Amino acid sequence: MDDAQITHSVSSELKPLIARHKMFDAWFAVLGLLAMLVALITLTALIVDLAVQGAPRLSWDFFTSFPSRFPDKAGILSAWVGTTVVMLVTAASAVPLGVAAGIYLEEYATKNWITGIIEINITNLAGVPSIVYGLMALGLFVYQFNLGQSVLSAGLTLGLLILPMVIIATREAIRAIPSLIREAAYALGATKWQTVQHHILPYSTGGILTGVIIAMSRAIGESAPVITIGALTFIAFLPTSPIQPEPPYLSFQWLFDPYTVMPIQMFNWTSRPQAAFHLNAAAAGLVLMAMTLLMNGLAIYIRYRFRKRIKW
Repeated sequence: MDDAQITHSVSSELKPLIARHKMFDAWFAVLGLLAMLVALITLTALIVDLAVQGAPRLSWDFFTSFPSRFPDKAGILSAWVGTTVVMLVTAASAVPLGVAAGIYLEEYATKNWITGIIEINITNLAGVPSIVYGLMALGLFVYQFNLGQSVLSAGLTLGLLILPMVIIATREAIRAIPSLIREAAYALGATKWQTVQHHILPYSTGGILTGVIIAMSRAIGESAPVITIGALTFIAFLPTSPIQPEPPYLSFQWLFDPYTVMPIQMFNWTSRPQAAFHLNAAAAGLVLMAMTLLMNGLAIYIRYRFRKRIKW
């Protein structure tokens, strides 16, 4: 049998196999498209239903009024302010620590069984139910450190919740940087920290911020941990202002004040039998979605600015 016959025989055997694989690929693409459409339609239906119910309640008074036992007078002032300050504490506690831990594990830590155990535990902690963090924070922050049922306790609790996600995202973003960049920096005499500071971090900022966006989006909607550590379901006052008219003009008392957050306020309204409170909860849900989108949009803008400054 000559070469032409062998080629023809092999080709005749491969053609049915290739055609069958192409058919499987086409079916898989169709199933994936259908799954995506089902998810999008479901999400769109939920958002539209939420908007239809909650949009009529959105007004200036709704944003500037405290909760009330009268649904037409109830507002979300204390809830959205509480959510904002808790998210500030969460970001301040989790993002620097998570990024630093990711840099150390990926660039500095020796690859041995100890770092292997640490990496496994970080991955496992990313999937731990949020209520577990709430119970741990109740014993550690509220009772052991005597921080009480405060904004600081809530922020640190949610910071622990998203910390593994920030670490994992940081490591993945750093791993995506080509090793040639490191080798070129070392060849020019740069130290390890100079390489990380001037090359690794700027190039990986986009991936790190993407992980931070996902983590903060999870934190802003969590209710189980903050309920566990004592978030109030009804609060008619705001935390202490950080700016004071008298010296030293700056106060940190707001960190130790009681608080409530948007998910808790929504839970309080949906648990009541009156239909008007359910409309308030729908309106609060729209505001929470808007806050999440605003936070994500800000992070995406910062990521865009960082990428624009990078010159490959």
